[in-house]
Amino acid sequence: MSLDRERVLRAAAALLTRKATASMDEIAKAAGISRATLHRHFAGRDALVRALEQLGIEQFERALDEARLDEGDAAQAVRRLIDRTEPVAGILGFLYSENQLFEGELNEGWNRLDARVHALFVRGQEEGAFRIDLSPAWLTDALYGLIASGAWAVHDGRVAAKDLTRMVAELLLGGAQRRMDR
Repeated sequence: MSLDRERVLRAAAALLTRKATASMDEIAKAAGISRATLHRHFAGRDALVRALEQLGIEQFERALDEARLDEGDAAQAVRRLIDRTEPVAGILGFLYSENQLFEGELNEGWNRLDARVHALFVRGQEEGAFRIDLSPAWLTDALYGLIASGAWAVHDGRVAAKDLTRMVAELLLGGAQRRMDR
């Protein structure tokens, strides 16, 4: 029987999001596998977190591609991005708060993905759709923070999963849109 690596990583992310100090035993139990099986595939917590990081990068990159960021106006592209990111919001939420990933050298994959999101917000500012007093870097970080917060709220049952995309988009875009009366 082969191990469904992605399922194990999703279970690990769900647990670690709620309990950052979870042991490898607890992670194995949450994933429905033995500790020995978990250790055969991930030598330790660091290897597990790095595997989660790689999965998160791959899935976020796929979401960026599916969102077709260059099509339509920037606000529509942001809405599509939030929608395409919803299925992987839990993993992204965990990674957003995982300090270990920010110690030492940052994975180049994140820089590549950040550049794509940053460029989308720059385009929105150039189109006159987004406020220019909020930097594209801040808007990028705000998007990530809202996705992470939304994932946690859905996981805890405070927000219905079907409402996540709309709620994140409305809060982000409602605050980012340029208003003529400002």
